[in-house]
Amino acid sequence: MTSPFAFATATQILFGRGQSAEAAGRIAAMGRVVLLVQGATPTRADWLARALEAQGCTVTRLSVPCEPDLPMILSALENAKGAEVVVALGGGAVIDAGKALAACLTMTRPVLDHLEVVGHGLPLDHAPLPFVAIPTTAGTGAEVTRNAVIGVPDARRKVSLRDARMLPALAIVDPGLTDGCPRAVTLASGLDAITQVIEPYVCARANPLTDALCRDAIPRGLAAIIRLMEAEDPQARDEMAWVSLCGGLALANSGLGAVHGLAGPLGGLTGAAHGAICGTLLPHVLLANRQAVTDPALAARLDQVGAWIGAAFGRGDATLPQAAALLGDWSRAAGLPGLAAQGIDAAAQQAAAEAAATSSSMKANPAPLSVAALQAVMRAAS
Repeated sequence: MTSPFAFATATQILFGRGQSAEAAGRIAAMGRVVLLVQGATPTRADWLARALEAQGCTVTRLSVPCEPDLPMILSALENAKGAEVVVALGGGAVIDAGKALAACLTMTRPVLDHLEVVGHGLPLDHAPLPFVAIPTTAGTGAEVTRNAVIGVPDARRKVSLRDARMLPALAIVDPGLTDGCPRAVTLASGLDAITQVIEPYVCARANPLTDALCRDAIPRGLAAIIRLMEAEDPQARDEMAWVSLCGGLALANSGLGAVHGLAGPLGGLTGAAHGAICGTLLPHVLLANRQAVTDPALAARLDQVGAWIGAAFGRGDATLPQAAALLGDWSRAAGLPGLAAQGIDAAAQQAAAEAAATSSSMKANPAPLSVAALQAVMRAAS
């Protein structure tokens, strides 16, 4: 019998090209004082700021040029007071920053009290402000998750601020906003999205709803990312936006695994980009898990992932080790750097292997992986 589970998602999801045209009206209905969190190129959010002002909103804009950390969040809070609704238009880092600010703006305790691992991990003491997520990359699926990843430089860790009430009130996924995304960003974020439908499928907490999402999304994501590395393709952009959304839904309702268990510490220790770390680790973690897994059902799931990867590269008969090698070789040829080229040295790898044991992502990995096994994975990915 299937174990009971609850399915969490944003209050409302709009998916499809042109859906962002409705954003301003829907946001204005939530509040007239808007904090607009945007990426490193503010002009890309000008259209939304103008549309909100045309709706009678007062708009304060905040640029997030990199993955958010605790000092950035604390500094931004000073300029965000009085906001009635928070909107994030950008990639996963921007959405995490906006989600965190929506939660922090109503807090009465110090932020550190609510952070996992480095803090006390307490539930929020007040509900967050209404939060709207509008992704412009196909990667993290943060528009439908209940946590925000925040760097804590003093601890050299990236940890989560997590609460069920942090699920966005509205997610607007318009694949047209990802058109023309730079090739390197498309590759790294796309491989993150694919990782986030593979890990929930092979993890120990998979369930029928997440299985339905992942079985469909894994082969679609592989085909789409291969096409996008060859040429710009609007249909492939649509596919990747869907895969990213499915990944966010799946990870929020089952779990992840060793790729993300290592990516969090590695990012905190080195500042390397999350998507690139995940894409580089994925083939090697798949191989390590297949070697370590003892549950026949989870082994079969890993083998199915290998078959999907093999088929994407014209090798439907590939074993998982062969498929992992195909994916790793293709990723490198497409321009994804190894860990060493991302600035991740042996000392960081050692520290990350030790820190991964306390990561929430590792708890659902399909097989226990020792510190030595995790180090071997990172050496192979270097």
